[in-house]
Amino acid sequence: MEHWLSRTELLTGPENLKKLQTAHVLVAGLGGVGGYAAEQLCRAGIGELTLIDGDTVNLTNLNRQIIALLSNEGKRKTDVMAQRLLDINPQLKLHIIDEYLKEDRFAPILETRFHYVVDAIDTLTPKVALLTEASKRGYRVVSSMGSGGKFHPEKVEISDISQSHHCKFAYIVRKYLHRQGVFTGITAVYSPEPVSKKALREVKGEENKRSVVGTISYMPPVFGCFCASVVINNLLKN
Repeated sequence: MEHWLSRTELLTGPENLKKLQTAHVLVAGLGGVGGYAAEQLCRAGIGELTLIDGDTVNLTNLNRQIIALLSNEGKRKTDVMAQRLLDINPQLKLHIIDEYLKEDRFAPILETRFHYVVDAIDTLTPKVALLTEASKRGYRVVSSMGSGGKFHPEKVEISDISQSHHCKFAYIVRKYLHRQGVFTGITAVYSPEPVSKKALREVKGEENKRSVVGTISYMPPVFGCFCASVVINNLLKN
């Protein structure tokens, strides 16, 4: 029987596969984007992952999140994701941080030396805190901007965040990063596709949300796969 990574090795070559197997990647956020990113990294042979999320699986996740099943409702996302990834690769070195992270938590977490950081956080303050801290420590970072309100995967782009355009969320993130002295060096996955106002709904009484954006099933996975591709391709370069 072929080894489970034999098809990957056929594409990358054995030396490049070793690069993936010895890499440690941080994935912050296990929603529609982060869940798919984490799984693609695992299936590509990344040998060590640290996953961060403080949420549970909710019925509203069913339309877009890879771990969202009726049988998982109410379960911790980190628990469900951990079980899924270890069912793919039992040898995976897995570290779980099951909490909503405040700004002051990223500095101690990033004391660990990661080979790459994937930002799939959809709340502005912790997102900017992670990006700022990771950038100042010289980490390679890929950050997902908003996949909500978008229909067309062919319009998704990858560029340095300084070159992102026609994405309101990316604009806001850039604005806050500039206040922290960060202007470049972060890879952004974003779409310039306009978001209809009809796709937005304000939310009151929730600590981590001010609004909800309508989302179609395939767009968060596309963003997550693009994030994973950035990590894998850059790890293979050096």
